[in-house]
Amino acid sequence: MELTLLRHAPLAKHLQKRYIGHSNRTLDTTLFEIEKVAPLLEKKYDAIYTSDLLRCTQTLQQCGLNDFIPDKRLREVRFKPQFEGKNFGEIEQMEEFDPLFLESQERWHTFICDESPSQFHERLRHFLEELPKEGSVLCCTHAGVIREILTLLTPQNSPKILDYLDYVIVTVK
Repeated sequence: MELTLLRHAPLAKHLQKRYIGHSNRTLDTTLFEIEKVAPLLEKKYDAIYTSDLLRCTQTLQQCGLNDFIPDKRLREVRFKPQFEGKNFGEIEQMEEFDPLFLESQERWHTFICDESPSQFHERLRHFLEELPKEGSVLCCTHAGVIREILTLLTPQNSPKILDYLDYVIVTVK
């Protein structure tokens, strides 16, 4: 199977570079750059999946793709309520912040997320196991989800950090 992982389009500028996990924020359509995804729109997909959050479903609609399957498992990791919507600078100033949390991805994840690394990993592993084994699949989702899926599928490679509307294509055997 050929799996295309697409990061959703940008939110409003004041919401960018913030921890926006399960918050259901809308896109800023004035920042939507259709030319970034034009190559994807020339392809035929056997299935299109998306996070059920608005920023992903609206991305696909802006692309003219309306025949998609929303799946909650493609949501971004769930951040703890005190961190949701904050940027790193704001979190760094919080009393409970400790620079030691930055020593590893797992430490940071455990500090900032309501969902454990293993829960996040398992949620996405189950999603991947249910995908068709043949054909071409497009998934519109979030940066953290894409990094985790890439870690699951290609553990020997370091996960990519994608900007808004960037995508990566992976062959899944």
